[in-house]
Amino acid sequence: MATDLSKLKIDKSSPALSGKKPAGKKRIFLIAGAAALLVAVLLFSGVLSPAVKTEVVTVTQLYPTQTFTSLNASGYVVAQRKAAVAAKITGRLVELKVEEGSRIKKGEIIARLEADDAIASQSQASANVEQAQAELADAMLNYRRAQELVKKEYIARSDADAAEARYKKAVANVAAAKAGLQSARVSVDYSLLRAPFDAVVLTKNADIGDIVSPLSAATSAKAAVVTIADMGSLQVEVDVSESNIGKVKIGQPCEILLDALPEKRFRGAVHMIVPTADRTKASVMVKVRFVETDSRVLPEMSAKVAFLQREATSDEASARTVVKPASIVTRGDRKLVYLVRDNRAVEAVVTLGPQLGDYVEVVSGLKAGEKIVAKPTDSIRNGVRIATDEK
Repeated sequence: MATDLSKLKIDKSSPALSGKKPAGKKRIFLIAGAAALLVAVLLFSGVLSPAVKTEVVTVTQLYPTQTFTSLNASGYVVAQRKAAVAAKITGRLVELKVEEGSRIKKGEIIARLEADDAIASQSQASANVEQAQAELADAMLNYRRAQELVKKEYIARSDADAAEARYKKAVANVAAAKAGLQSARVSVDYSLLRAPFDAVVLTKNADIGDIVSPLSAATSAKAAVVTIADMGSLQVEVDVSESNIGKVKIGQPCEILLDALPEKRFRGAVHMIVPTADRTKASVMVKVRFVETDSRVLPEMSAKVAFLQREATSDEASARTVVKPASIVTRGDRKLVYLVRDNRAVEAVVTLGPQLGDYVEVVSGLKAGEKIVAKPTDSIRNGVRIATDEK
């Protein structure tokens, strides 16, 4: 069978015969070029660069007073006026009007003891006074009548003298009865426990039904009913080493920091340097008073005292955000630091304030608690990966 060769044709539009590159290869070249450009950009920006090992620190806050503190010491808040309120007589506690934290005024009744016998004695003494006063009134009338009658010689002088003696005896009986009544009232008052000064109740040592005694002679008796303290007398007592006591003087300004209230610094002043040393600790006790009171301050709180070289101004009372000067980088007229976020360096422009000792204040651009590069080098750039050596 013969083949018709005239039907065979060559397709000249084929890319292989026309000399044109396939569109797929062109796209590959374009993608490869873009990828190379992206890699170059990432390398230049530091994203793909090897992690730079550097020291990282936390942005802190500093009180300006720390730059002129001459000495620091630790101690406790102590009430200088404190009392264990006890009864003057032995008796059963029948009423307790306070509890821990109660604020009481001087002379206010805190508790009451059973005193039925003392109250009965008081009632009897009161009746004795009334009887003595009645006898005095009768004796006074007889005495005055006798004086009139003896002048008119209606009665003998001896009868007038007897009336006068009876009158004087009645006066003495009234005085004795009143003294007995006063004694009975004192006995009743002994059953009432009163606050010796304005104070706050710290502890309650007895409950209703307990036997209380001034000497606690019985094993079941309680000596003190409550313990109170004058919150206006709170001071911080600290031990200062003998070698540093020369840096402390009466009236010296101080700052008091309580562990329970770390956000607040209290103004203080040296109240007393106790004139004796503790040989076991080679220290001298110093008492620092609070210049301003705060109801949150309680006895036995632990405290730290900074002895200042001078009085702090109002502008120096608040904390400042600070960094070490080595963390600051200058770029033209800009000051910046490198924040550490997700293990990468991020530029942050900051506004600086005055120098504070070994630190410099950061007015804006940073917050306390943020992580920054401690000492940026030329290898630290925006976006570069870093291996932290955090402190």
